Amino acid sequence: MPTISMFYGILVSIFFEDNARHHLPHIHVRYSGEKASVAISDGSILAGSIPSSQLKMVQAWIEIHKDELYADWELAVSGEELFRIAPLQ
Repeated sequence: MPTISMFYGILVSIFFEDNARHHLPHIHVRYSGEKASVAISDGSILAGSIPSSQLKMVQAWIEIHKDELYADWELAVSGEELFRIAPLQ
């Protein structure tokens, strides 16, 4: 699971070839022992949970980097190497 970004203790990853489980583009976030799958389209939680303040940061980051996230998603589904994405600052 390649980590594509890290900010404020939040790790953001995309699994290679992970389009079967949730059936839509999403990222995996980890924070302080908690994990969640978050939709790229609208920032909604598909599975798991993280604290609401960290989720808001992830949702803001998704909005800023949505095009890059969709590009990385396509690479991941194809089994190709992903690009790192700038952290939230």
